[in-house]
Amino acid sequence: MELRKKRVLFVSSEMSPFLETSPLATITRMLPQALQEQDNEIRILVPRFGVINERRNRLHEVVRLSGINISIDDNDNPLVIKVASVPNTKMQVYFLDNEDFFHRKAVFNDENGKFFEDNDERTIFFCKGVMETVKKLGWAPDIIHCQGWMTSLIPMYLKTIYKDEPVFRTTKVVYSVYHENCDDSLGNDFARKASLNSIEDTCLECFDNASVNNVHIGAVKHADGIITACEDAHRAVESHLDGKLVMKHSEENTEENYVSFYEKLMQ
Repeated sequence: MELRKKRVLFVSSEMSPFLETSPLATITRMLPQALQEQDNEIRILVPRFGVINERRNRLHEVVRLSGINISIDDNDNPLVIKVASVPNTKMQVYFLDNEDFFHRKAVFNDENGKFFEDNDERTIFFCKGVMETVKKLGWAPDIIHCQGWMTSLIPMYLKTIYKDEPVFRTTKVVYSVYHENCDDSLGNDFARKASLNSIEDTCLECFDNASVNNVHIGAVKHADGIITACEDAHRAVESHLDGKLVMKHSEENTEENYVSFYEKLMQ
């Protein structure tokens, strides 16, 4: 089945070959290409973690998109947009960058394995930055496919503070749940910071317990479609799937399954 000339935005914390720490990187690499080869419009947004080598991957700043400030707790954090091409394809990837949040030579943990204390603000910055970047592009996606816990706020933002933005009025959002076997937390203040002072408390309740495992539930509650990457991931959110279009990821016929899922969602 072909997804006919739709606009699909992929948002992920990693993508091969730029950063590979889990199977998520491969999925983020292969799905967009499969859709683009079917004559659809694709955009890909990821964080520019400091472990991504700018020179080797030929990243360069997109001046016309940079210059946005993302406010978190009354602090203005400048958003810089960079772009690079995916080798041997006609795809480009947009990297969201900020000196304070992303220029360290690590992803989520320091050299001692400790979860960074500002991972909450890094997540908020990235999710809000995605929404603002799409607005500035003036590009209206039919589907936003969010992959991994660092994208977990995007479904809520789409259904609340951005729901009346012209570029998002008809957008459906898909969230992929990956099993996170860790006890790390984004902190007791995550929901308040994520509210950006304009989201009702009822929409934020699901983020009060901001463990990496539990933020998936907040994303699931606001998403239109859910993809679970394994049985453990499915069980973790199973009680929140009523009324959602749901698919379990499979290594067989992967691209065809995803395209069919997108078609059903758009219907």
